[in-house]
Amino acid sequence: MSIVTSDAASRELPIAPERHDHSPDRPAPQQLPRRPVSTLSAAGDLLRALAAPVRIAIVLELRAADLCVHELVEALGVAQPLISQHLRVLKSAGVVHGERHGREVVYRLVDEHLSHIVVDAVAHVEEGERR
Repeated sequence: MSIVTSDAASRELPIAPERHDHSPDRPAPQQLPRRPVSTLSAAGDLLRALAAPVRIAIVLELRAADLCVHELVEALGVAQPLISQHLRVLKSAGVVHGERHGREVVYRLVDEHLSHIVVDAVAHVEEGERR
């Protein structure tokens, strides 16, 4: 297995040259199109931006409604500077967008795809806890 480095960011991942025979009762895997390393790297950056409990909680809150910082502070019980710091990470990753309304900035999710990632991850963990 090769490790993808930053110099390989503009190339696609190599296709494995060898083929394996599968059991007769198992269908051969479907050949999927290869994604450019730059796309995979950007997806990794997005997942890292979502990979903090407070940021997951922020996404879940914003899924229900657009909120300003003080509303997120109240909902999550986290200090305002910490909420602001996490919002900066989410904003720079393209997860949230802030819009000024007078003295407040109201945050919303950029799109629903991102909330599905978080909701599915939380549901997966909760399902495992019930077993």
